[in-house]
Amino acid sequence: MTRKYENKDNDSLTESKVEEPLFDNIVNPIVNHQIICDDSLKTLKKISDKKFDLIITSPPYNLGKSYETKTKIEKYLQTQEQIIIELIRTLSDKGNLCWQVGNYVDKGEVYPLDIFYYQIFKKYGLKLRNRIIWHFGHGLHASNRFSGRYETILWFSKTDDYIFNLDDVRVRAKYPGKRYYKGPKKGLISGNPLGKNPSDIWEILEQDWDKAIWNIPNVKSNHPEKTEHPCQFPIELVERCVLALTNENSWVLDPFSGVGSTVVAAIKNNRNAIGIEKEKEYCNIAEQRIKSLKEGELKVRPINKPIHTPTGKEKITQIPIEWKNLKSVKG
Repeated sequence: MTRKYENKDNDSLTESKVEEPLFDNIVNPIVNHQIICDDSLKTLKKISDKKFDLIITSPPYNLGKSYETKTKIEKYLQTQEQIIIELIRTLSDKGNLCWQVGNYVDKGEVYPLDIFYYQIFKKYGLKLRNRIIWHFGHGLHASNRFSGRYETILWFSKTDDYIFNLDDVRVRAKYPGKRYYKGPKKGLISGNPLGKNPSDIWEILEQDWDKAIWNIPNVKSNHPEKTEHPCQFPIELVERCVLALTNENSWVLDPFSGVGSTVVAAIKNNRNAIGIEKEKEYCNIAEQRIKSLKEGELKVRPINKPIHTPTGKEKITQIPIEWKNLKSVKG
């Protein structure tokens, strides 16, 4: 079938061939989506103003991976600024923009990219609503510094009148029976029956950290969503942003869409979506993942599923025999 797309500019993004979903309850058949395999800046220039209620992406980090060209950080940021200008133009007045980045490392020195990017977004009038820390338990191990276990999501809005649906992303309260112990509300339940605000660090650690961490596993070898992409977005990370920062039938954009996690998260929740990706291999994987979603076969880690905690009885948690007599072993 050929599906038409809303387009005020009559540009080349007006239609795309997509397969009819086998199960209408998996993906709403009136939800539109498109994977565009092309250069992001070139494609963005064809898209009409104020089309998207949410732009969410993780741009190339300039770390010299196989699909990136390593350049000096100044030149890298100048290139990204050209794209950001187009993104702001295509963002609706009530829209939100989520920019997820890690660190740039040059000769052992760490450059926190979110700090550099903040200056660019502020320059063009966007307002930072949260600096969200995404914590994950596993990743590359460092030897000359502490191993990195977090990345940052900068959430900006275009105006003060922005979409924010907190109730759609509340999480289970640790103490739902907690009551006010003094004041005019003494004895009344202090929480919300829908759960608590997930805060700006996504999960609970301990004591003073209990207001803060989004503890969502990154997509590594044993993750059910793993594909060939080396830096893949977890769908549940995108879903929380989609649910909180858009309404049903909103348009969502990922200008560096990789294997399509943003598009999957959007259409799974009755949002329209466009993903732009220059690597043909990743575009093909994205199309296949969308097809699998429609057929009810895509493996997805459920949103807010608790992180697995070892019991201590598993073989892999035991101290190896070779280490038993080493005094410095922690155990």
